[in-house]
Amino acid sequence: MTATTEAGSRKRWLFSAPIDLAVFGGTPAIALVLVALAPRLGIGNDTPEWSWITGVLLVDVAHVWSTSFVVYLDPVEWRRRPLLYALTPIAVFVVGVGLYAWGPGPFWRAIAYVAVFHFIRQQYGWVMLYRARNGERDRLGRWLDGATVYMATIYPLLWWHAQLPRDFAWMKPGDFVTGVPMWLADAAGIVYLALLASYVVRAGYQLGTRRPVSWGKHLVVATTAACWYVGIVSTNTDFTFTVTNVFIHGVPYMALVYIYARNAAREPAARGGVNARVLTKARGLLVFLSTLWFVAYAEELLWDRALWHDREWLFGSGFDIGSGALILAPLLAVPQLTHYVLDAFLWRRSANPRLGKLLG
Repeated sequence: MTATTEAGSRKRWLFSAPIDLAVFGGTPAIALVLVALAPRLGIGNDTPEWSWITGVLLVDVAHVWSTSFVVYLDPVEWRRRPLLYALTPIAVFVVGVGLYAWGPGPFWRAIAYVAVFHFIRQQYGWVMLYRARNGERDRLGRWLDGATVYMATIYPLLWWHAQLPRDFAWMKPGDFVTGVPMWLADAAGIVYLALLASYVVRAGYQLGTRRPVSWGKHLVVATTAACWYVGIVSTNTDFTFTVTNVFIHGVPYMALVYIYARNAAREPAARGGVNARVLTKARGLLVFLSTLWFVAYAEELLWDRALWHDREWLFGSGFDIGSGALILAPLLAVPQLTHYVLDAFLWRRSANPRLGKLLG
């Protein structure tokens, strides 16, 4: 293989073949293996504490805070859009207080649907990043790729809505609206199968005609389809939903943030910033993860002691804040909602001219 061929091969991956295969293939594989082993491990509907710590605390909550490394700890990015980054946390807090004043139900329902939209868009975003990386510009391919990965998430969600109540919830029980007819989910399933079949046929044709193959893109579509179907449709436990939903969302995102932030920290304009002093060092990854896990624990400690009172063994005894929840719940939701909003700007090439260069 020539040097040119090797370089072209590397460009077909977002990061590199080993990293892409690990985060987009290995993470879903681990999740699906855990689902298969759940009966042998004696896991029923309830999520065991070890999987809550791993999935929710160390991945889900931590990945939310990782956005700080590409915004608030990146001096170049901060100077580029200071008003957006300064006002977003304030705006989501104000909106959160308004929703919570209306009632905890509307507050959690709104967060649940914003989160659902964010999770769907992230899978679509991976596919679009792979298309850009591979130089795919055809409109038909873009439409088919996008529609397929969208329906890989939307069909299970419609099926979930039509089958309520289920033994798991996105945020809290009752956060999804009821009354969605089953025929709508069935119709979506037919459309989804047609799109998936068309996607497979097109991929097979490209392979047969020796055209460049975007294995990473195919991996994202396949694992999205598998994990969302298994976690929502074919099983009905909080454990399976957690491992299939959280892992494939949070782990690739943290890999993206770390690689992007590390490369950004090496730019001359970023010298002297926190990222340049931390992420470019030999122990950069360890410091990155340790920081995220520490902050995630601190956030969950406040949630649990003030509001949930679920894990005294991990966070200590709780206390009653009464009407203070009107302020504290929206305040603790600020990192999550800020992450959702800023993601819409950070990972689109049209809104972030540094993206292509900093992915490597």
